[in-house]
Amino acid sequence: MKKIYSLIAFMAVVLTACQKQPNVSPAGYVKTGVTFTLAQSDYKLLDTSKYPSKSFNFKSIADANTYIPLILNAKEPQLSNGSTAIVTFTLAPLSIVLADSTNAKTAYTLTKDDYTLLPGNTYTDFSTAQILSWLPYKYPSPLTNQLAVLSYTYFESGATPNAGVPATDAFLYLNGAWQKIYRVSAAQYASVGRGNNNWFIASDIGSSTTIPSYINTFLKADPLVSTTVKTGDVKYVNYRYLTTYQKVMGLTYDGTNWVINATQSTTSFLKNNGTWIPDPTVYLTLSSADYTFIGTTSAGTTAARANVAQYKDFNISATTDATYWSDTDLNNAFIALLISKYKSPIKDQIFNVTYATYYKGAISNPTKTFTYNGSAFVIKPKS
Repeated sequence: MKKIYSLIAFMAVVLTACQKQPNVSPAGYVKTGVTFTLAQSDYKLLDTSKYPSKSFNFKSIADANTYIPLILNAKEPQLSNGSTAIVTFTLAPLSIVLADSTNAKTAYTLTKDDYTLLPGNTYTDFSTAQILSWLPYKYPSPLTNQLAVLSYTYFESGATPNAGVPATDAFLYLNGAWQKIYRVSAAQYASVGRGNNNWFIASDIGSSTTIPSYINTFLKADPLVSTTVKTGDVKYVNYRYLTTYQKVMGLTYDGTNWVINATQSTTSFLKNNGTWIPDPTVYLTLSSADYTFIGTTSAGTTAARANVAQYKDFNISATTDATYWSDTDLNNAFIALLISKYKSPIKDQIFNVTYATYYKGAISNPTKTFTYNGSAFVIKPKS
């Protein structure tokens, strides 16, 4: 009898093992959003051969975009595609050691023959693009962090007289390429009482905060910088110290000021096809050309399309207006525009579209949010 029971029990186990089991997702495998600040333990999730695992910071935004996805994969493996992460991290203080900082070795005035070093050039002036192309001919074997403070005739079509204007600009050989860097101007020296010689003096160097404070003020007051600056942006600034030296200081924008100390920065990431990538969210404010394009689509009525192409706004005043745009019409117009402008969207990518509306004489600028679901652009429901 015992043998019979044992056989029954064995058959039950075999039958159970042969039954097809349901697919169950791993516990906690979810699509969600996380927000956190990297702790030292998070940096240590990186391979020990990667410098942030020991420094607990990143040298640049580009490095953060490279290493944070690796940290996210290790820290939040349960998050599925479409998940987002808002990560705050530390940017290291910028540090640069020039190959040579003496004025005699770094400052140079171009001669007539210098201009002809650039192949095909027959003029004795340069645009910014031309002088950047010229630098490798003048300095074929530059040293890392080599500085060149060049005086030359600057010409830019439509921006300067035909004869050009005298200019002195600073160029730095950084990360394998020459780049034009910011240079303190005569007017800026004068604004802090250093206009007699256009250089900083010994007492300025004596304080660790004086020159950084001056340069912060200069950069914040310069509209060419202040109108486009973003948190985490970096500027290398050339200034002269006494008659002897040309110096370069690296500063990072912390959201309020340009600083030389370590700063905190925040970046968003999206998990796509199993990989974390920097947040690809698009912020699109319709241009005149965009309104014109919408006028060529099939969205809305013929009268409404002609009206938006002419006036560059959408009439939402009254449903009885021949030029009225309904909410559905607007969605169709923006989807047509997104299809035209973005040929290779990624799944779950967000597109914020800001546009102008006309309502009984008043202009407003609302925003609609769309997402790409893998096959089509669709309006994103409000959460």
